[in-house]
Amino acid sequence: MAKTFDLKDDSVVVIIGSGAGGGTLGNELAQKGIDVVILEAGGRHEYEDFINDEWDSFGQLAWKDMRTTSGSWRVHKDFPNLPAWIVKAVGGSTTHWAGASLRFQEHEFKTLTHYGKIDGANLLDWPITLQEMEPYYTKAEAKMGVTSTNGWPRLPGNNNFKVMKAGADKLGYKECHTGNMAINSVERDDRMSCQQTGFCFQGCKWGAKWSTLYTEIPKGEETGHMEVRPNAMVIKINHDDSGKVTGVVYADKDGKMQEQKARIVAVAGNSIESPRLLLNSESSKFPDGLANSSGQVGRNYMRHTTGSVYAIFDKPVHMYRGTTMAGIIRDEARHDTSRGFAGGYELETLSLGLPFMAAFLDPGAWGRSFTTALDHYDHMAGLWIVGEDMAREDNRITLNKDVKDEHGMPVANVNFDDHPNDEAMRNHAYKQSAALYDAVGATRVFPTPPYPSTHNLGTNRMSEKPEDGVVNRHGQTHDIKNLFVSDGSQFTSGAAENPTLTIVSLAIRQADYIADQMKSKSI
Repeated sequence: MAKTFDLKDDSVVVIIGSGAGGGTLGNELAQKGIDVVILEAGGRHEYEDFINDEWDSFGQLAWKDMRTTSGSWRVHKDFPNLPAWIVKAVGGSTTHWAGASLRFQEHEFKTLTHYGKIDGANLLDWPITLQEMEPYYTKAEAKMGVTSTNGWPRLPGNNNFKVMKAGADKLGYKECHTGNMAINSVERDDRMSCQQTGFCFQGCKWGAKWSTLYTEIPKGEETGHMEVRPNAMVIKINHDDSGKVTGVVYADKDGKMQEQKARIVAVAGNSIESPRLLLNSESSKFPDGLANSSGQVGRNYMRHTTGSVYAIFDKPVHMYRGTTMAGIIRDEARHDTSRGFAGGYELETLSLGLPFMAAFLDPGAWGRSFTTALDHYDHMAGLWIVGEDMAREDNRITLNKDVKDEHGMPVANVNFDDHPNDEAMRNHAYKQSAALYDAVGATRVFPTPPYPSTHNLGTNRMSEKPEDGVVNRHGQTHDIKNLFVSDGSQFTSGAAENPTLTIVSLAIRQADYIADQMKSKSI
């Protein structure tokens, strides 16, 4: 039986969210003998419960709570209430993620230094460097079983990758392979290796893909120092007269309000829900929300410059067989302004199931062009663009006071406008991807515009100076010593790489810091 903690126990660390940041932080602290309560808004679905069907799986895992959107981005027009495809379940979006695990490059931690001031962007250097992060990246890769590290082989390439590789060779790209994936390529950590089923986004039924659901969380629970409370939707963080946080109010599975006392609170609810919670925790002492003396909570929202390109071939490809994202071209992930933009992008294999393909090709479209694309689904190859978008102050999460959730709290509004740098990068990526497929005989190539992204970043960013951001170099809020941010919302820049490896690495580093601070009684 896993340990349960008393609601009045104010010695515990309360972590809000159980994904890459929260689940990792919880286990790391529990392994050090620190008592942890993880509050997770969603239910607990073990990996045998996952469903190999796109729509049903989406219904099981997705965070479908009401949100609103604004701005000129395409998601506002076509998907106004779903700005992000993230998970509401134990394990968070580590159940749904593809597994791509890439280290940030040195220049991506120092964008202001390397890119200079860019009009309409709000660039800032991280208060940490790649050199400081390297030992934590190494620990994270070992923990997650990242292929091509620690002597683990890369995954085999499916047909989608083979098409990509043939095109990459024709275009002269040098760095094309099946990626650094947190998916077992050999049996390890009491889990089997990848079975090449192809439903990576629907939760790995085999447990081959790293997810906090069946790695960090059970290990933390085994210590007797960690409790995970599912169906616990956090509403507000409380504080005392001195401004120190004292506990967390949440709605339990029956909708009843409970308060869990805490010595330390760590927010890891993703880049939309984390700022929403801080803003919804306003009080007479903090009228603009918690940790928001800078006015930066919710600002600088980044989601990666995304888009997809699909191509139809004479012969069948069956892109949906095998690991979804085991295939990457890294050559364009450099900073080289001769291409007409700052920063860079990755190209990664991507196959979307037919229902999503139909939804994302061009919502509302019909006619021969659309139906023939679907008819040739088995002859199709596809890739996804992941590029560094520019932080902008007005790309932000705010509270929509006119729309309330079931608990009476204002929902998040997500405002986003593409920066000209984002558009130039996306157009370059579309052009290169089309050239790649044309070079290997595609009969038709079509880009799909950006759709709701899982890479939600910024909104509680790290900064050296308190006035520039929300948290310091350890994810500790500048304003409140015993309040931390532990997810991708602490990112100062988005980089070209998928963010999960960096979120996990920061959580390992943060656990060391929190343990030291608790030991020295600083917090």
